[in-house]
Amino acid sequence: MIKFLKNILSTGFLCIAGFAFAAEPENILMIEVQGSANGIIEIELLPEFAPSHVERIKILARDGVYNNVVFHRVIEGFMAQTGDVKFGKVENFKQRYAGQGGSNYPDLEAEFSDIKFEEGTVGMARAQSLNSANSQFFIMFDRSPNLDKKYTVFGRVIKGQNIVNDIKRGARSNNGSVEIPDIMKRVWIKIDN
Repeated sequence: MIKFLKNILSTGFLCIAGFAFAAEPENILMIEVQGSANGIIEIELLPEFAPSHVERIKILARDGVYNNVVFHRVIEGFMAQTGDVKFGKVENFKQRYAGQGGSNYPDLEAEFSDIKFEEGTVGMARAQSLNSANSQFFIMFDRSPNLDKKYTVFGRVIKGQNIVNDIKRGARSNNGSVEIPDIMKRVWIKIDN
């Protein structure tokens, strides 16, 4: 089972009895990044592990609210955080408030799994409460075992980790806050393209 899951998460393909199946377009989140990093990131969504979180991400992507949202917190060797649809829009970005906002939808209950936080893992950001995830999420640069089973994993980068790795970093002394951040220019579900 572990080898089976690892195969899904590391390649974006499911292999059964020698047949390979690509991730379904309905469960691939596309992010066009613009700034220091430029290109498209493809994230396989994992509804079997975090159905409520995946549904929320799809709704927000389809509503268009992730378009022009900045990567407001980016820490070298750790992760790039984005998704603040209230204070993180490029047109009204205020560095001191970014990371404090969410969507108009209610917060989500945690959906923890055994998936480890490592390079390419995509998890939901939250406040102190375990059940406070809303719209913000982060993409990992490296392994961080301290996050395992404490944050909900809802996806995995299957293409474009090099783009993730090029996202402009913030100052560690300022908790990764980025002054002139890269943006998610456009976010959509692959099947909707």
